[in-house]
Amino acid sequence: MRARVRGIYTTAVTQRLLDADHAVVQASPPIRERFDREFGFAPADVAVDTTADRQGVECSGDPDAVDALREDLVDVAVDALSWTDPAPTGAVFLAPVTDALGSGAVVDLGDREAFLPFDDADDDVEPGDVRRVQVVKPAPPWGEDRPAVAEPLSVRDGLVTLDRSRSGVSADVHGERATELVRSIDLLGTDPPERWGVRWQRAAADADLGALGDALAAAADRARALDALPAGDPDDAPVRLDSQLEDAPAPATAWVWFGRTARFALDDDRRAVATTMPGHHRVKAGSASASDAVDFAEGVLAHATDGDWGTPAEGDDPDDERFPFPAVVDAFGPRDGGTLTIDHGKPEGRCITLGRGRVTDLDADAGTLTVERDMTGGGTYDALGVPREAGDVAVTKLTEGKWWYPTVYRNEDGETKGTYVNVCTPVELFPDGARYVDLHVDVVRHADGRVERVDDDELDAAVDAGHVTPALADRARTVATSVERALR
Repeated sequence: MRARVRGIYTTAVTQRLLDADHAVVQASPPIRERFDREFGFAPADVAVDTTADRQGVECSGDPDAVDALREDLVDVAVDALSWTDPAPTGAVFLAPVTDALGSGAVVDLGDREAFLPFDDADDDVEPGDVRRVQVVKPAPPWGEDRPAVAEPLSVRDGLVTLDRSRSGVSADVHGERATELVRSIDLLGTDPPERWGVRWQRAAADADLGALGDALAAAADRARALDALPAGDPDDAPVRLDSQLEDAPAPATAWVWFGRTARFALDDDRRAVATTMPGHHRVKAGSASASDAVDFAEGVLAHATDGDWGTPAEGDDPDDERFPFPAVVDAFGPRDGGTLTIDHGKPEGRCITLGRGRVTDLDADAGTLTVERDMTGGGTYDALGVPREAGDVAVTKLTEGKWWYPTVYRNEDGETKGTYVNVCTPVELFPDGARYVDLHVDVVRHADGRVERVDDDELDAAVDAGHVTPALADRARTVATSVERALR
């Protein structure tokens, strides 16, 4: 499969895909220099892009290629998880408009809602309309954003974009090369379909005429297929239209979320070709400033040393020994006395924020912090079966890299109402939030000292549904057993 890769995971993913005998195309100049090889500029079967929150990657393109790369990337480590998107990049839907917001409208795609900006609509949009829209910016399942859609159709490739909202030929580059690209349309032997504008992308500046011609031909074929889309019956909406084309495969999108173990595994892939500090991807996943700091540190390191950050002590976890967590906290946070959210990921792809609390204790050397949250009244605490009352406080102790964390619930007088130990993928403490994916099985300790293990059946169901791998489930059960013994 031919893949185009971009974002903070590019070097590691490129190395992994090459090891799996895939081809990487349209590589950026730093990647071409880093690998010291020819990558070529053929059209990509699948595009791999880092998500906006840096938590993972989007794989979009040919369905077979997406499936193949998704499997290779999920295999990076036990806590890499993936999901198929029902609203993939490039998909075309006949969709009812369900609501109008300040700058756009909400449309129903069936399995997902999407957002249609008024600027990307052909005319005025009102609830009750049925519009033909195309997904232009998908959204990962763990976030709160809706995918973005537009009415003018487009075909987007790393080298060229064909767009029904444009006319003529233009280039997203500057200088003499821009003029050459615009004029090259007459030399390529492929005429774009009528009413489709051509826009050469930045990567096209490094491509030869053969690659440009292949890219334009492939994009033109896709544009003609979109022109042949059935109109669809509004009474059938919501319905996906491009999946009804016989000669053109409907595009697919899959999301891969990288857990802490996966990020360290990607470090190893990257380290095979470039100077890579321990925790490279773990730090970069935190923020833009953290990403810049990693680039700076590794740039200095590459010129100053051979990249050896020391050897872990015998019996220690190599990741924890080599990951400079105190330095990360000192530079970027979280901060003692600040606030932190607890982002509770679910194996099916959702993410629930359990709330924002105060950081009341921080031990960077130990990689631990304590968060206190004021609780509102109503209902009962899960598995503990005791009332949730106004004035209660939840005290959560989080440790970087641990597969579990405890929350102690106390009433307004400080009396313990129970302890809930959540079993999850290894905890990551980012500057603004703690992140992990819940693995269902948990252990509770009641106020009277009784210990109970809960929700094994939910973990079994998640395995049956394909949301949790058997290997990850086995690890969760092992962790739960250890916690249960420790609490008794």
